[in-house]
Amino acid sequence: MRKSLILIPVVALLLASWAVAPAQTKKSRFDPSGSFWISGEPPSDFSDFSGINLNMRQLRRLPTTGLQLNNGVSFRFRNVVVKQSNFTFTTVTLKGVYYTFSGKFLKGGDYAATWQGEEEPVLEGTLTKFKDGKKAAEAKLKFMYFGGT
Repeated sequence: MRKSLILIPVVALLLASWAVAPAQTKKSRFDPSGSFWISGEPPSDFSDFSGINLNMRQLRRLPTTGLQLNNGVSFRFRNVVVKQSNFTFTTVTLKGVYYTFSGKFLKGGDYAATWQGEEEPVLEGTLTKFKDGKKAAEAKLKFMYFGGT
C-alpha cells in the first residue's frame, strides 16, 4: 500500500511536467518566416534590391525563399543558415551576379504570430553583391519585417 501512495504523486508530477513542456516549446520556437526590407533608403549600389524572403514552413501565401530584386528576379539560396544569432546565405548565380549575407536576427519568437506592423529593425548584417566573381557592392544594413498577407 505504501508503494502505491508514493507512486501516485510521482506519476502525477511526471504527467504535469510532460503537459507543460509542449507549451514552453511552442513559445520559444524561432520562426522568422516572412519578408525583410531594408530599413530606410537603400544604398545606391542596392537600389534594385527588393527584399529577403524566408518561408520556413513552405506556406503558399508567402513568397519563395530567396533574395528578390525590384524587377521581380529572384535569387534562390544556394546555401543558407537560419538561426537567431546566425543568419547567412549565398544565392545562386544569375547572369554573373550573386549575393551573400551574414547577420543576425535582433529578436526571437514566431515572427508571423507576434508581428503587429512594427516599424523597427529585426535583422541586421552585411549584404554583399558579386558580379563576375568580384565584389561589386557591400553594405551593413538593418531590415524591417513584413509578415505577408
